[in-house]
Amino acid sequence: MRKKAQMAEAVLFFRDGGVCKEMLYPEFEAVLDGVVNLPEFAEQQIGAAFVVIDPRLAIRAAVFFYLDFHEDGAADSGWNIPLRMLAERGGRGPDLGSGPIRMVCRSQCPVSWHQMHLWDPLMKGERNHLALMRDRVKRNGLGLIIEEEATPSLPAERLQIAAEDRWYTRGPFAEPREAAPAMAGVPQYVEGQLKKDLQDSEQARARLSDEIARLHQLLKDERGRAEALIAQQAAQTECFRRIREELSEQLRRNERKGQAGIDAMRDRFELEAQARITAVAEDFQKRIVALQDELLRRDERQLTAETEIARLEAVCADLREQIGRKTLERLADQGMVFVVYHPGAGQLTVPVDDIEPYQQNPQAYAAAKCSVSLEHYRQWLDHYMRPACQASMLNGSRCGIPVDRIDLPMQFVPGVSDCCSRHRGAARRTGS
Repeated sequence: MRKKAQMAEAVLFFRDGGVCKEMLYPEFEAVLDGVVNLPEFAEQQIGAAFVVIDPRLAIRAAVFFYLDFHEDGAADSGWNIPLRMLAERGGRGPDLGSGPIRMVCRSQCPVSWHQMHLWDPLMKGERNHLALMRDRVKRNGLGLIIEEEATPSLPAERLQIAAEDRWYTRGPFAEPREAAPAMAGVPQYVEGQLKKDLQDSEQARARLSDEIARLHQLLKDERGRAEALIAQQAAQTECFRRIREELSEQLRRNERKGQAGIDAMRDRFELEAQARITAVAEDFQKRIVALQDELLRRDERQLTAETEIARLEAVCADLREQIGRKTLERLADQGMVFVVYHPGAGQLTVPVDDIEPYQQNPQAYAAAKCSVSLEHYRQWLDHYMRPACQASMLNGSRCGIPVDRIDLPMQFVPGVSDCCSRHRGAARRTGS
């Protein structure tokens, strides 16, 4: 089964004015996790770009950032830039083949505290970084699955053409739309409040993400301290062992001075050694218990933070849905209608309440309007687009003889309407 083309994420590295390396985003995560090193970038600060690529190998978003590498080619473990979040919130950039992209760089950054870790690409001359990225992605050196066949377009007379700045649908990487002039008289305070709440939720989510990263680092530090304490305990235990051996040797030398003195010294030594070992063990046990309690509290705080992030994400989704729904209702109240065309159904006016089910499955919507099932509609549509006999020959191929086109789905009979006279008769005899 052929795989479907999807949006892809990749990272391009720049050096000496050109793209020197490219990799998919999962490979870049392996570099960040220390699983893979890049010796060619050892002891350097490299400029890179996180790009989102559509199924036609066109760049839709780009984030230009710096990444430091250690002497062994390992990436800086403290690097922490939310590339995907920045790409979704980026500003308007140039058109690289599929409309204006979303771009984030030092001079255009939606989150001010990440600005120092970004850089500005050259956009003119022979070293135009955006042109270099576009050409490198078009080569498809990453082996992406691309969309080979263009989507069938509707006839121009059946389309309602919008203004040029509204040709791009709103998606995860689309440019925010400006308010339509027709809506100038609509009160804006409700939409403004929704957008403010959405922005506040995203800022709170960013702060919680930073807090989780800080807690992870503290947890790592505490675990390192615990390991250091365990190593210190092992060293002291070894020291006590050597002291015991020295005292034992001393006891053997003093055996000639009297058995009574030796017994007393041995007992005293055992008591002192046991007391010291017990005290040290209790101290270390208290420290370990305290560290475990601290780790438990940090885990609870992390769980609380993750729960809050999930809640904020749900709030953001609700706000986005409310904004989109209110916009459609306002347009409908102002007299705008949404008209689509489907073969067999003709021009359909889609009510506001039917926008969401129509977007989920346009063909099912058209089939319902034609009073047939989705499978029946699809069979009729294949016949309508290619009116030829679909009967199978002995060699496995299709007959292919042209047949009369049935214009309405309800008049179409599978196995009869899409067969020539010879195979139609055979199908009727088989059915009878």
